[in-house]
Amino acid sequence: MRRLPDGTICRVRIVETEAYEPDDPASHSFRGQTPRNASMFEAPGHAYVYLVYGIHHAVNVVTGPRGHGGAVLIRAGEPLEGLAGMSARRGIGDPRMLCRGPGRLTQALAVDRALDRVDLLRSSALWLEAGRGVPPSRTTATRRIGVTAGADTAWRWVETGSTWATPSPRA
Repeated sequence: MRRLPDGTICRVRIVETEAYEPDDPASHSFRGQTPRNASMFEAPGHAYVYLVYGIHHAVNVVTGPRGHGGAVLIRAGEPLEGLAGMSARRGIGDPRMLCRGPGRLTQALAVDRALDRVDLLRSSALWLEAGRGVPPSRTTATRRIGVTAGADTAWRWVETGSTWATPSPRA
């Protein structure tokens, strides 16, 4: 959920994630804590928002105990509320393309570095809300997208058959 400064609510249902652990060479925490990744070492439930290639933001949920350096990247979501604003921010009308990919998702929800370190369990600007869970039988684990180190690790989870998720790259 995202509440914009004007009070508008945007809501998506998460359909795709990727996990990153400190011993994972693809993780920002692999070489330890730095000013850039410091929020990744916060208590679980905080946001880790960073800039990708100086262009797109990505939002992660910090996992593990404080100081651990693990996080789950939110890769894609199914838009549920606030579609007009999401479309305007993205400059497109196709709802399937609004939140398909981490940069598109953050652009649609107006998430940037100002939301880094936000407590996703207590914030009124960006938060996680309980929803209907997807049973393990309806999720597929695949290799992650856009990483070279640790690329074969099957730590990307997608709702099986979701048309809202990022298409899997060809093997």
